[in-house]
Amino acid sequence: MNQTKTIQGPHLRTERTTRNVMLHVSISLIPALLGAVYFFGIRALYLTGLSVAVCVLTEYLWQKLTKKQVTAGDFSAVVTGMLLAFNMPVTVPTWIMIVTAVFSILFVKQMFGGIGNNFVNPALMGRLLTMVVWPGTVMQYVVPRTLSTDAVSSATVLGAVKTGGEAGYSYLQMFLGETPGALGETSKLLLLVGFAYMCYMGIVNAEAALSYIATVLVLTFVFGPAGLFTGDILLNLFGGGLIIGACYMLTDYAFVTRRGRILYAVTAGVITAAIRIFSIYPEGICFGILTANCLAGALSLFQKKHVYGTKKA
Repeated sequence: MNQTKTIQGPHLRTERTTRNVMLHVSISLIPALLGAVYFFGIRALYLTGLSVAVCVLTEYLWQKLTKKQVTAGDFSAVVTGMLLAFNMPVTVPTWIMIVTAVFSILFVKQMFGGIGNNFVNPALMGRLLTMVVWPGTVMQYVVPRTLSTDAVSSATVLGAVKTGGEAGYSYLQMFLGETPGALGETSKLLLLVGFAYMCYMGIVNAEAALSYIATVLVLTFVFGPAGLFTGDILLNLFGGGLIIGACYMLTDYAFVTRRGRILYAVTAGVITAAIRIFSIYPEGICFGILTANCLAGALSLFQKKHVYGTKKA
């Protein structure tokens, strides 16, 4: 009697788990969170804590009700909650924060099967929801309290320039975070500190982030507001959410291959730059990365896959 021998292929094993990775991402966001509290007050901490709590609770309750494996403790919901809050102004109403957190976890993440199955970034999709449904509420920014004791409403740097005005802030102020903006996007210094931590821990692909940033900067410089090659590189780098988008929103795990990651990042960069240059919106991070998320399947077709077990013709 012939016996069928089962051949088990080699498997790569690592101590890295989803919980481990997401824990490190959460830790990397702490500097930016502390910066948000410094620039916008204790309400920044309250909103972030609320967003995280609602995200984790929503995930837990949904998985309990549907009798699925409970993964609310893997820190992925914590990361979503923090990033969602980081994309909101300090003036956002509490109820909008709650509704958006539930939407991001329940409809964008869990309805598609949970972590690893959702095809778009939940935090960015939540931000897009608020931009469409409550634009007047979530696009009102205030001057950091380090520059004014009153909650003075002001346009973002890119918003002011888009309408023909002056930036009103130096490059150093933009880099440090002393500008109006969303909670976690203003201090590029603190975001880069967190990003450096992730690179050191080996949980993020810096090449994809740099490709995305380079694409946006090159295109916005070439197609400047006053003609070809008149764009302000430092303004486009430090004046908006490019750093947080590249370092924390651009999902490196969409592709495994180096070519795929770069193609994905460049696609997001082209769309982001196009929104900044040609649309009425001063910022294009949300649209660029979400569109690239949706195009990930189509972009994978451009990758030449190696077929094992065949001879070279």
